[in-house]
Amino acid sequence: MSAETVIVSVILFISAAPLIILGIVQYRSERPVGFWSGEKPPEKDQITDMKAYNQKHGLMWILYGSGFLLCFAGGAAFGEVAATVLCMAEVLGGIVGVILYHNKLNRRYRKKEGDM
Repeated sequence: MSAETVIVSVILFISAAPLIILGIVQYRSERPVGFWSGEKPPEKDQITDMKAYNQKHGLMWILYGSGFLLCFAGGAAFGEVAATVLCMAEVLGGIVGVILYHNKLNRRYRKKEGDM
């Protein structure tokens, strides 16, 4: 294993681990979770199904973090160029994806102003 491979592995682990850990914590949370962007999480009475809301948020972060590990696997299998393309797609597409999915979860699980 080359030094370059070790360095890339460490960087990807450092990038992926906090996202996966965040996902696990959110998946198991007993309180409503937030988006991790500084947005204040909803109150318990503002969510129709808190367990499903938390679990789906948690899975979102776990999948996003796991995508970084797949970048490494793609690079190992297909080379440097493939790894670069995969990581760029993961970072840019993933950010857009988690924002859109978070908004979808809010539309699905957050009570409307008149419902509270």
